[in-house]
Amino acid sequence: MKVDRSKSGDALKSENRLAAKAPEKQKKGNRKTKDPNKPKRPPTAFFVFMEQFRKEFKEKNPNNKLVSVVGKAGGAKWKSMSDSEKAPYVAKADKLKDEYLKKMRSYNGDKKSAADDESSDKSKSEISEVAGSDEEEDDD
Repeated sequence: MKVDRSKSGDALKSENRLAAKAPEKQKKGNRKTKDPNKPKRPPTAFFVFMEQFRKEFKEKNPNNKLVSVVGKAGGAKWKSMSDSEKAPYVAKADKLKDEYLKKMRSYNGDKKSAADDESSDKSKSEISEVAGSDEEEDDD
């Protein structure tokens, strides 16, 4: 008597389930391209603090090569600081955010101004025609 050594039905079902759950890779062509002229977002108060903290930590610990140690030490120090100690970093972050917003307004304004120039002439003439017809009706 011959024994069938093929996979049982349960084994086939589990393989099919695993194969069905495999994630599909996304195509790289679907992403939007970044505009190189767009201003970079400003750092938060914590990142402003970390810039200074990294320099100090590197001076105190020149043999440390691990980024994770610096990050953990900086995070622990930031958490232990009071609001008054954080105030200079928050103020600098706010200043950088204001500068960023100004840059974004000019960046968005430049993009919009080119599109608005073409459509603004039409809209002005249409508005003046409509306003002129209303004035004539009021005089009657």
